[in-house]
Amino acid sequence: MKLLKNISMLYRVPAEGGHDEVDAVADAAIAWEGDTIRYAGPASDLPDELAAAESFDAGGRCVVPGLIDCHTHLCFGGWRGDEFAARLEGASYQDIQAAGGGINSTVKATRSASRDELAEKAATALADMARLGVTTVEAKSGYGLNRDDEIKQLEVYRSLKDTQALEIVPTFLGAHLVPTEYRDRRDDYVALLCNEIIPEVAERELACFCDVFIEDNAFTLAEGRKILEAAKSHGLGLKIHADQLSAAGGAGLAAELGAVSAEHLEYASEQDIAAMADAGTVAVSLPIASLYLREPYLPAREWIAAGTRVAVATDFNPGSAPSYHLHLAMTLAAVHQRMSPNEVLRGVTSHAARAIGLHSSHGSLQPGYRADLAVIDAPHINHWLYHFRPNACAGTLKNGNWIAGEFRSLD
Repeated sequence: MKLLKNISMLYRVPAEGGHDEVDAVADAAIAWEGDTIRYAGPASDLPDELAAAESFDAGGRCVVPGLIDCHTHLCFGGWRGDEFAARLEGASYQDIQAAGGGINSTVKATRSASRDELAEKAATALADMARLGVTTVEAKSGYGLNRDDEIKQLEVYRSLKDTQALEIVPTFLGAHLVPTEYRDRRDDYVALLCNEIIPEVAERELACFCDVFIEDNAFTLAEGRKILEAAKSHGLGLKIHADQLSAAGGAGLAAELGAVSAEHLEYASEQDIAAMADAGTVAVSLPIASLYLREPYLPAREWIAAGTRVAVATDFNPGSAPSYHLHLAMTLAAVHQRMSPNEVLRGVTSHAARAIGLHSSHGSLQPGYRADLAVIDAPHINHWLYHFRPNACAGTLKNGNWIAGEFRSLD
């Protein structure tokens, strides 16, 4: 048994709480055994049998559940800094893609990269994310766009599970874009996804979810429905890149098909917002992408008023969101999406856990939940989000083990 004490404020964030319910406890302690929490609450109520556990000192800092980045494109070749400059000169996301840049540029770089090169690059990002207090990461494929290179990305994720500390939840995104070699025979690519790649991904258990980008320059609603229905028939959970650049109806399809989440959603209609709320589909906001693309931010107040759970993630990718700094996404969500610090914290913990199907074990600090937490060098979360720093995380615990920070036993 192990014990973390001298916690200024402990945020337990119950999985079934309201949008702004974080269940904050002052002067708290938390105890865990192996990878499981045994006690989380007031230090004065700590059971006597836990008081003698091996102890660590939080130093009067606050403690939150391990952060969950529930939307990333972690594995990719190359970078796209030239496109950043082009956008500053007025080029749109669609302009760059039409000229052969954008996702197609990253596809070319990813196809040419070896598995080891991709794994090393992703592992470097994961190590930095761990130091930020991130303990679980959803990671998409989508830069291979053929059988071999999509499988290569997913195999990178599988290998990383054994070589670094963070938990990876893989998502198959072969329907990120129609690759250039299939541009004039889209139906053949959809058939390849549905009849060959999805069955193999499911049989080999290389992914937990299947995602589709539904947008004018990506996949139509009809194509997305066909791909997602094939994925569902093979036991994969469903996600959708929806309504990022236009009101293409992806949010409504996510609700109709029972997707666990729909992501981006800046242009979703009022009707589709209501449909997602009724279906219990999580809305994943990606404010770093809005920042870089200078697109509208997700109108979180409308989504929350409708009753939809709103998660917050980085969308880490080499083009539209080249940052895995989840703290930055959190502050942007507060400032530009008008989410309270409590709502933002739920967005990167319990709501994010729900967006990857892990809300019964991750994203909350309650007995029986996973012993994942972050010690934040702030008296409370209001100060954390207001006083943006390179990194306010003083220590990260994953599965009951310290993976970042200088936390030594007091015994």
